[in-house]
Amino acid sequence: MTKQILILLSILFVIRLAECRSASRWGGELSQKYKRYPRVRTARKEKSSVIDSLFSANKIEYPSKVFIRIFKLEKELELWAYRDSDSQYVLLKTYPICASSGRLGPKQREGDYQVPEGFYKIIDFNPSSNFYLSMKIDYPNASDRVLSDKKHPGGDIFIHGSCVTIGCIPITDEFIKELFVIVLDSKDAGYNVPVHIFPCRFDEKNCIDSLKNNTAFDTFWKNIKIGYDYFEKYRKLPKIRVGKDGKYIFNIEGK
Repeated sequence: MTKQILILLSILFVIRLAECRSASRWGGELSQKYKRYPRVRTARKEKSSVIDSLFSANKIEYPSKVFIRIFKLEKELELWAYRDSDSQYVLLKTYPICASSGRLGPKQREGDYQVPEGFYKIIDFNPSSNFYLSMKIDYPNASDRVLSDKKHPGGDIFIHGSCVTIGCIPITDEFIKELFVIVLDSKDAGYNVPVHIFPCRFDEKNCIDSLKNNTAFDTFWKNIKIGYDYFEKYRKLPKIRVGKDGKYIFNIEGK
């Protein structure tokens, strides 16, 4: 290897390193927007070292593309991050969901206390939530607007702190501090943050037993299972759109 190539590689390494940052540092415009809120400052101060360790242990730059996956029956929220070296998502951490409401099945109307099921994304942050910190998902999405109550589908579904819920996803104040900062920084870096919500892990016995006698949502569950299966196999996110009938359509060509 020539001296010139070594110098070039060294320069590229320094540039790459400069692009990364610690979770203790405030980033761009979105991050700066929330800097003035005491709870967000506290979250960053208390959780930055934990976050840095989480990403470095998995050899993933920070901030990165992240993805949230939620299982209602198991009461688990998974945080995944994209690792460039092998071009797939890696499970960083599983957070327990500390309270739940409703039953297995999608949200259909306002006031049904249901946690939605389907494919969503984070669209907003509340730094002064009644539940410490919270992140809003885009329910009702295009599918929900077809399949749920047309006039009153409900809304305001959040991942939040505390340990009470009437249709949201609470993970305690301590864990929301960590997740809020990670998602905020990912969005600040220009990434969307998908949130996939399933009734349960479709390929596990408890899930199969729980769903087999509930035929009302059988067609819906078979539809969203396609997205679940794709990610389970490839650790990549399928491209998803919604048909006129409200069904999800997956582009699963080209793995």
